Amino acid sequence: MMDEKLGLYIHWPFCVSKCPYCDFNSHVRDPIDEEQWEKAYVRELDFLGSQTRGRKLVSVFLGGGTPSLMAPQTVGAILDRLSNYWTLDPSLEITLEANPNSAEQEKFRAFKSAGINRLSLGVQSLYDSSLKCLGRAHGRHEALRALSMARQTFERFSFDLIYARPQQSLREWREELQEALTYAGSHLSLYQLTLEKGTAFYTQAQAGRLQLPEEQMAGDFYEITQEIMEKAEMPAYEISNHARAGEESRHNLIYWRSQDYGALGPGAHGRVFEEGKRWSTKNFRTPERWLRSVQETGNGLEERVEVSRDEQMIEFLMMGLRLREGISLARFETLARQPFERIFPPEKLLPLITEKFLVKESDCLKATRRGQMCLNAVLSHLLS
Repeated sequence: MMDEKLGLYIHWPFCVSKCPYCDFNSHVRDPIDEEQWEKAYVRELDFLGSQTRGRKLVSVFLGGGTPSLMAPQTVGAILDRLSNYWTLDPSLEITLEANPNSAEQEKFRAFKSAGINRLSLGVQSLYDSSLKCLGRAHGRHEALRALSMARQTFERFSFDLIYARPQQSLREWREELQEALTYAGSHLSLYQLTLEKGTAFYTQAQAGRLQLPEEQMAGDFYEITQEIMEKAEMPAYEISNHARAGEESRHNLIYWRSQDYGALGPGAHGRVFEEGKRWSTKNFRTPERWLRSVQETGNGLEERVEVSRDEQMIEFLMMGLRLREGISLARFETLARQPFERIFPPEKLLPLITEKFLVKESDCLKATRRGQMCLNAVLSHLLS
C-alpha cells in the first residue's frame, strides 16, 4: 500500500520549562550548541532522504518541545535540503510549532523567510489564572499579541486551547472559546485535558491534590465545543481539530489516514513503506544519545521494525475513526486481503450501529459524535 506522497516530522526536544500536563519528549537544557545540532539534523536528513529519494513531499512539521526556540538559520538549513531528495508538492505545507513568548514572536518573520508557511501556536488558554495553573511561561497579553503577529505574518496559522481544566466551569469555557474565535484564523485545535502517567499533574491527581471534571461533565465540555465550532463553520474534522473546509492540517491528516512520514530528531517516530514492507522507526529519545548516534552513524535510529499486516489494520482503524470522514472500507479490504465483514461480522458491528456509535455509508465506516466521545470503548469492542 505504498503511496508516492510523504510527510516529514522534525522533532526539536528543548523547552524553556516543562509543563505539568506534558508527556511529550521535551527537555530543559541550557546552553545548546546550535551549530552542532544543525549539523546533526542535516546529516540525519541526508540519511532519510537517501532511503526515500524521489517521493513527493507534501508536508513538513516541526514539533517539540518548542521548535520556535531554534535559530531561523537552523530551520533554513534543514528546509534548503529537502529538494535534494524529494519532489516538493506545489502546495507543500511547512508548519512550525511556537509559543507566544515575546522572544519567539520576534522570530516569526525570520521563520517565514526560512520557508515556514504555517504556524501553530501553543496558547492553551486566554486566562492568566489558567495559564499559571498549566505552567505556561506566557500570559494573556503575550498570547493575544502573538496571535496578532501570526495573522500579520502567515496566511495560515492555528492555535491550541485546553479545556476541562481544574475548576473550569462550562460557562467559562463557552465564553473563552467564543472569544478565541474572534482571534482565530481557519484552524483551531481544542484538547480535553487528560492525565498522562509520568507528568506532574498525574502525580498530583494520584495524591488527591488535583481534580478534573467528572466523566459526565467532561462530555458536556465536548458537546459545547462541537456546538460552538459547528456554528462558527469550523466543524471537527478530527476529534480535537477543527477547520474551515480545505484548511485542515495536511500533516496531521497523514497520520490519521495512515500514510507515510519520515522522522528526524530525538524520540521522533516514523512510518515508511520500503522494500515492499511498512516499517516503524523510532529514534533515541534522550537528546544527547540521539546526537551521539547521528555523529557516529549518520542517524539516530533506536529501532526499525516491520509493521505486520494485522498491526497495520488495527492502526488504520484506530487512527481513521478519529476522522469525521472515517475509513475507506475498500482500502481496509485491500490491506486485509479479505472482506471487511469477515473480520468484523454483523454480530460485532451491528450493535455499535444500532446504538449510533458507528455509521456505515457505502464505502465508509464512521464514528458518530457519540462514538467519538467514547472511541476507546468502541475500538475495544471491535477489536476484542
